[in-house]
Amino acid sequence: AFGVIADIQYADAEDGYDFGGYRRRYYRQSLSLLRDAVEAWAAEEPPLAFVLQLGDSIDGLNAHRGEAEGALEQVLAALGQLPVPVHHAWGNHEFYNFSRACLTHTGLNSRPAGAMAIPPPGECQAYHFSLAVRFRVIVLDAYDLSILGREPDSPRYQESLQLLREKNPNDNLNSPAGLKEPQFVEFNGGFSQAQLDWFDEVLKFSDENQEKVVVMGHLPIHPDASDRVCLAWNYKDALSVIHSHHCVVCVLAGHLHDGGYCLDSHGVHHLTLEGVIETPPESNAFGTVYVYEDKMILKGRGRISDRVMHF
Repeated sequence: AFGVIADIQYADAEDGYDFGGYRRRYYRQSLSLLRDAVEAWAAEEPPLAFVLQLGDSIDGLNAHRGEAEGALEQVLAALGQLPVPVHHAWGNHEFYNFSRACLTHTGLNSRPAGAMAIPPPGECQAYHFSLAVRFRVIVLDAYDLSILGREPDSPRYQESLQLLREKNPNDNLNSPAGLKEPQFVEFNGGFSQAQLDWFDEVLKFSDENQEKVVVMGHLPIHPDASDRVCLAWNYKDALSVIHSHHCVVCVLAGHLHDGGYCLDSHGVHHLTLEGVIETPPESNAFGTVYVYEDKMILKGRGRISDRVMHF
C-alpha cells in the first residue's frame, strides 16, 4: 500500500482565489490537512511502503514574500513524521520558488542515491524504484522541457521558449486563448526526447521482468483525465511510449485541482488527484492505494473518491 497527495501549495497567508478569481484557496489550512493525512497514513496497518507527493508542495506566493525556504521546511517536517520514504514530483509552483539547481539540494530531491537498473538522463529529475517484487514506480519530470526553473541562457530554456512561442502567439504565455493545442502555456511543461527514450528503456525492462508499473508526475498525460489545458505539452509522446508496452497499469498526476479519471483504450488507468489547496478545512484530499495481483484499490479521503482499478 502507498499514500498519494497532490497540490498542497502551502503558504502562511490568508485564503485567496485562483488566477480566475473564482476558486477559493486555503493557503494556511493546507498544512493542517497535510498533517491530518500524515497522521492517518502513520496509523495504517500494515504500514505503508511509501508516499507519492505529486507536486506543488508550496505555493508561488511564498516567492514574493521571501518565505519559500520556511514554507518548504514546514511541509517537509510534516511529511518527515512518516516512517516511510516520500517520493516527490516537481510542479510549476516548485519552480516559482526555486531554480532547478536549488531544488536538487532540498528535501524535494527524492531521487535515490546509488545505481538504478537504468539510470536517468542528465539533469532530468526522473527516476524509478521498486520496493516489491514485480512492481515498479516511475517518477517523470514533466518540466524537463520548460522555461520555469531554468537559467534563461541555458540551451534547454531556449529550446523550450522556442517551442512555446511556436505554439502560443499570445502576449501572455500563461493564456491558452485561441490556441489549437491549449496545453502550450507557461505553467505546463513537457518531456525531452532523452527522457522519453529513457522511459521507453525502463518500460522495456519492466515488460521483460513481467512487472506492473505505476507512473507518476505532476502533469496529466491523458486529455480525458484532465481539462484541455492542464496537460503536458507533448502528452501524446508520453502516451505512445506507454502504449508500446504492456506493463503500465496506472498514471498518477496532480495540477488540475478538480481531479479527473479515465481508463484509456489500452487499459491504463489515468488518475488526477484533487488538490489539497482548494479543499475546505472541514474536508481533505488524500488517499491510500492498496496493490493486489490484479487490481489497485484507492481508498480516498474527503474530496477524493474510492476507486477500484483492475488490470
